[in-house]
Amino acid sequence: MTAAQRAYAALSGRDPAPPAAARDFLTHVAALAATKLADGLINPKLALAWLLGALGAPAWALGLLVPIREAGALAPQLPLAPMVAAARLRKRLWALASAAQGLAALGIAGAALALDGAAAVWAIMGCLAVLSLARALGSLSHKDALARTVEKGARGAALGLAATLGAAGAALFAAALTLGWIAPTVAVVAAAVALAGALWLAAAALFLTLHETPQNGEGAGDGARIGHGALLAALRDDAQLRRFIVVRALLTGTALAPPYLVMLSGSLAALGPLLLASAAASVASGYVWGRLSDRSSRRALIATGALGAAVCGAAALSGALTGGLGGAFGAAAAVFALQVAHEGVRGARKVHLTDMSADGDRALNTALSNTAIGLVLLAGGAMGAVATAFGAWAALAAFAAMCACGAALATGLDEAQRG
Repeated sequence: MTAAQRAYAALSGRDPAPPAAARDFLTHVAALAATKLADGLINPKLALAWLLGALGAPAWALGLLVPIREAGALAPQLPLAPMVAAARLRKRLWALASAAQGLAALGIAGAALALDGAAAVWAIMGCLAVLSLARALGSLSHKDALARTVEKGARGAALGLAATLGAAGAALFAAALTLGWIAPTVAVVAAAVALAGALWLAAAALFLTLHETPQNGEGAGDGARIGHGALLAALRDDAQLRRFIVVRALLTGTALAPPYLVMLSGSLAALGPLLLASAAASVASGYVWGRLSDRSSRRALIATGALGAAVCGAAALSGALTGGLGGAFGAAAAVFALQVAHEGVRGARKVHLTDMSADGDRALNTALSNTAIGLVLLAGGAMGAVATAFGAWAALAAFAAMCACGAALATGLDEAQRG
């Protein structure tokens, strides 16, 4: 038995796979871990917002960072789906997307170091838009590549382990900044963004080594199958897909709630503990959720929804009664618990969609789901008005209700791991 086969058996909890399959599993883990770490280093909510602020960007520019990042990564997926369906080897598209993200990140770092004022701001935002569009292509192509190179029952372990490893690296960076080991300067943050770019480029090269076999008869003609008629037919005829999209939309409460926890933290000095709490939660739970999703992604979605509802509900109650969360440590505890739930939502929904979809339908189903979620996330910005009118606790109460409804509806999903 090779070292790769032993590692596969230990990490997936399954019998040893053939050498090529074991190497593909480890390749997925390594490539995805690199991109997860890159995501942590270039986080628009934190790193890029700080960078633009240090460069003198106006408040409206900082406010556009997350919409550019989220909408750019999700909304274009329907137009891109035909190209993905027409490609015989999905790994090439994912590698192209990863390489494009790497080059865009290097562009952001270069703009921060070489430009000033409005020129730097517009260059960074433009590069972020390119990065987000490339991410849309990567998201669409990855699920097919994963399904073709990692067997059902081990996919969640690969995703979860990669998330844990990437979060661990991000936690080290956050700890170094929090403890003063490195100073938060434009040069340091730009260097971190450049490192993210290098990680995406390395992941692209690594992903091309996968042993992907195209499906029989698949090719350029398949792209024509994805049009408006196919979209309407999928939504009309597939009740499970409709339910999954609604469940996933409701569980976005775990993604939208963290800023409102920050509002209730009561101190800007809490930022360091909150960053560490978020990263620690990903490290502690990513792999566990992945293994649980391999057993039953349906049950994992139910559990994550219930946990998200409990955390948001408790935070809303605390905010309504006391106006806060008990200080920085109380807020950090809430962020930790909510990030555990969010990590589970991310892993379980990826495994569920991958396992429930046939190879020819996966790109279409992914595009439909992600586009819908992109619109939901944009609409979620309206919760800011709720928080302004009634307080952060009211928005958290709404997110608690969303998560609870999502968990309840998830009970009606089929077990995607059967068969």
